[in-house]
Amino acid sequence: MPHTLDASIIIVNYNGGDLIQAAIDHLQAQTCAPKEVIIVDNASTDGSADRLDLGHLPNAKLLRMSENLGFAAGNNVAARQATGKWLILLNPDTEPHPDWLSQLSAAADRHPEAKLFASAQISAEDHSILDGTGDCYSAFGFPWRGGFEYPRSAMPGEGECFSPCGASAMIDRDTFLSAGGFDETYFCYCEDVDLGYRLRLQGEHCIFIPSAIILHHGSAISGRRSDFTVRLGTRNRLTTYLKNTPLIALIATLPGHILLTLYLYLSALGKPRAASIRRGLGEALARLPQTMKARRAVQKSRKLSSLDIARAMNWNPIALHRRQPHVWASGTIVSDKHQL
Repeated sequence: MPHTLDASIIIVNYNGGDLIQAAIDHLQAQTCAPKEVIIVDNASTDGSADRLDLGHLPNAKLLRMSENLGFAAGNNVAARQATGKWLILLNPDTEPHPDWLSQLSAAADRHPEAKLFASAQISAEDHSILDGTGDCYSAFGFPWRGGFEYPRSAMPGEGECFSPCGASAMIDRDTFLSAGGFDETYFCYCEDVDLGYRLRLQGEHCIFIPSAIILHHGSAISGRRSDFTVRLGTRNRLTTYLKNTPLIALIATLPGHILLTLYLYLSALGKPRAASIRRGLGEALARLPQTMKARRAVQKSRKLSSLDIARAMNWNPIALHRRQPHVWASGTIVSDKHQL
C-alpha cells in the first residue's frame, strides 16, 4: 500500500479536453496517494467532464457547477468541502511525475513551519525547458513565473520563493480558509499571486521544491496571448499591486510601475493585445473603490513590516524582463511586529 498524504487535490476544469484525463491518469500512478481528489467542472461544454474515468482513483469526486465560476471561485468551492490537512491545487493541463506527492510530503516534514509549497514546473512540450520555479514578484508590481522558458539546468535549489504558482501549489487548508481563499473577483489569473502576497503579509512564506516535478502544458486551454488572458492578467496585476503593497513601498515604486506599464503598452501598439491591455487597465480603475476597501482590510491585519516584505520582492528590472528564477535561503525573512 502506498503512503497516503493527508491532502485534498483540487482540479478546476473548464473545457479541458483530453488534458484533464491525462492529469487524472498521472495521479493514479503516484507512489504516494492523496486523501481525496476533488474535480470541479465549471460547466464545460466540450464533454471533458462526461468522459472522465475516475475508476482507478479512490476517493475521487466530481463537482459539477451550473456556470463557469472561474479558477478562483472553483477552488474555493472545493476547499470548503475538502477534508485534507493540505490543499494541493493542480491544473488540468499538468502531468505530475510519479513521486510528485511523495516529494511534497517529504518537504512538509522538512519544513514543519511552512504553510505553502511550490512545485517545479517543466514544459510538457520540451522536457529540457523550465515552465516555472515558483512565482516571483517585482517590487514595481509585476509578477512572473520564475525561470519560464529557461533551460532545465537553471533549476534553482530548494529555498524560498515569493509564492506558489496555482498550477501546482500545496497550501495548508486552515491557512487558505482563514485568509478567505482566493479573491473571487479575479475570476482567474494573478489570484495565486494575490493570495501568496496576502499570506506573506501575515508572516507566512513559501518553499520551492525542485524535486516535486510536474509537466505543464501552460495556457493550453485559455491561450497565452488571448484577449481574455491579457485583459484579466493586466486588470488583476494592477489590483494585486494596489491592494497589497504597503504604503511606503507603494509610494516608492509607483513611478516605476507606471513606466513599466507604459512600456508594455507601447510595445504592444499595432498588435491585438494593446486593446486588451487598455481594457484591463480600464476595468482595474473602474473597480478602484472596491480595491481600496480590500486594501484597508489587508493592511490593517498585516504582520510584516514594509522592509520585510520588500526583502521578499525582486528589485532588479532585468530579472523581471528575463523572467529569472528568484529563490533564496529559507528563514531569512521573519515577522516583525513593528510595521512601517
